[in-house]
Amino acid sequence: MVTYFNDYATLCFERFGDRVKHWITFNNPWAHAKVWHTYNKHWRSKHKGFVGISLTTEWGEPVDISSQKDIEAAERFVQFNFGWFANPIYNGDYPQIMKEYIGQKSAQQGLGLSRLPTFTSQEKSYIKGTSDFLGVGHFTTRYITSRNFPSTQGPSYYTDRDLTELVDPKWPEPESKGLYSVPWGFRRLLNFVKTQYGNPMVYVTENGVSEKMQCAQLCDEWRIQYLKGYINEMLKDPLITHMEMVTEIVVPTVFTLCILISAVLLMILLRRQS
Repeated sequence: MVTYFNDYATLCFERFGDRVKHWITFNNPWAHAKVWHTYNKHWRSKHKGFVGISLTTEWGEPVDISSQKDIEAAERFVQFNFGWFANPIYNGDYPQIMKEYIGQKSAQQGLGLSRLPTFTSQEKSYIKGTSDFLGVGHFTTRYITSRNFPSTQGPSYYTDRDLTELVDPKWPEPESKGLYSVPWGFRRLLNFVKTQYGNPMVYVTENGVSEKMQCAQLCDEWRIQYLKGYINEMLKDPLITHMEMVTEIVVPTVFTLCILISAVLLMILLRRQS
């Protein structure tokens, strides 16, 4: 299938590459890197375009922010969903937490090897860096708490994660069941992308919601509020890490204040001497 898809993509590059400059291999993926290499080798210098991928995920927020288990469970939620495909592209391998948890579960189930495939060193280098931009699809958020699933339940993507998803009953819910409006989760997801994958170019490829009721006339109040909330989260100043705050804000500010204070003291000293 990888070869067939690459043939199809090659035909698209050939026929439309002079007009289409941004390509998304998959909206939620299963075979990506080969097509990026094909474009990079044969078409990039001619068409000057970009090839990326689109990944859709919910944000996972720990139920108890003081609980290390819940914090780790929320991390697993995002890594098992989003990192599963983004991490190999940006870091060269599956997320470490996926390898550990699936490996442990596989061993408990009496398997000699992990159910999660292993990349060869050649595959890692071939996949890593194969995205000129990252498409991000996002609709809602879940609260996450840790839960231990017994290995006797059998192999499952959901039990591998050892977590439970919850929602806040106060969150507004649209007609589309489960797509609660939680704009702040989108901001945290975008910050996760920035810190995890080296601040890549991001295109929001999916976001939106269905209206709450059927109307004879136009009634998009709910959709307007939803989109306004999510767009406003994107427009806020970028979230920064503690070290970035120290190096980019605190140090320059202290340095500037020292200069100003020195200048004031010098002026006072000169006036006294005169």
